[in-house]
Amino acid sequence: MTATIAASPPWGPPNTSIVYAKLVMVALFWGGTFIAGKELAQAMPPAVAAVLRFGVAVLLLLPLAWRSAGGLPRLSWRQCVATAGLGLTGIFLYNLCFFSALARMPAGRTALFVALNPVVTAVAASLVFRERLRPLQWWGIALALTGAVVVITRGSPLAALHDISRSIGTGELLMFGAVLSWAAYTVIGRVAFAGLSPLVATTWAALWGLSFLLLGSAGEWADVAWRQVAWPVWAAVVYLGAFGTVLGFVWYGEGVKAIGPSRTVVFNNLVPVFGVALASLLLGETITASMGIGGALSVLGVMLTNRKR
Repeated sequence: MTATIAASPPWGPPNTSIVYAKLVMVALFWGGTFIAGKELAQAMPPAVAAVLRFGVAVLLLLPLAWRSAGGLPRLSWRQCVATAGLGLTGIFLYNLCFFSALARMPAGRTALFVALNPVVTAVAASLVFRERLRPLQWWGIALALTGAVVVITRGSPLAALHDISRSIGTGELLMFGAVLSWAAYTVIGRVAFAGLSPLVATTWAALWGLSFLLLGSAGEWADVAWRQVAWPVWAAVVYLGAFGTVLGFVWYGEGVKAIGPSRTVVFNNLVPVFGVALASLLLGETITASMGIGGALSVLGVMLTNRKR
């Protein structure tokens, strides 16, 4: 029997400091997804990798949702459309772009593209919800965009304009697609999380996204040499499903619900910092001066955008 949605949600307003702490942890988890994703991207096609990630996530989310709400609540048509939109954008499209980009680019450089998320999401939220930001917050978003440009162009934005084909390749374009997909997920999340708990909404989104991914990966399973898949790849699948998806998506949803999409997405600027650091520590990737400057601008952008009046 499915549970009906309570008129008065049982989850109370979360403490803002706790929400901020969780969003920092989400950034750490998602920084690690670029390392784990690199393992999967080198071992199997993007859609298959995404199916494994969200297969693990669904196996963990369903018992949690059942324990929390006594089952998945019956959705209205509006909630069905909203959660399907979450699954299509933040799970199906994002992960296809994410794994495809990781197959073509270093993990650290790929992670730095996340710095574009805040400005894209803020503009989308302003257009859709008429959400107004203070000038200081726009300055923070501008700093994040500046840092992204520094990283994407490898510290030479003017030179990149003359030879854009060398600075922006297929991997970069795929990460642009991932950024647009995640901005759409965050904006849609404001509607989906309005009447559902973040856990329930994330579970429905994962179910929708997994369904889309299964359809999209139908012709790719035979291309995987399953007997040659090493244990680090399976460890990466578990990490992506448990930390990169279950904890990450649920806590991110709590942030969207508590402080709004524009302020929540700014914490994504910490993802590149963690991603670059982990890529250097675990994969031995080089940290260039442009990556360091871009990461510093991202941190400053987070501080400005979330500074109190």
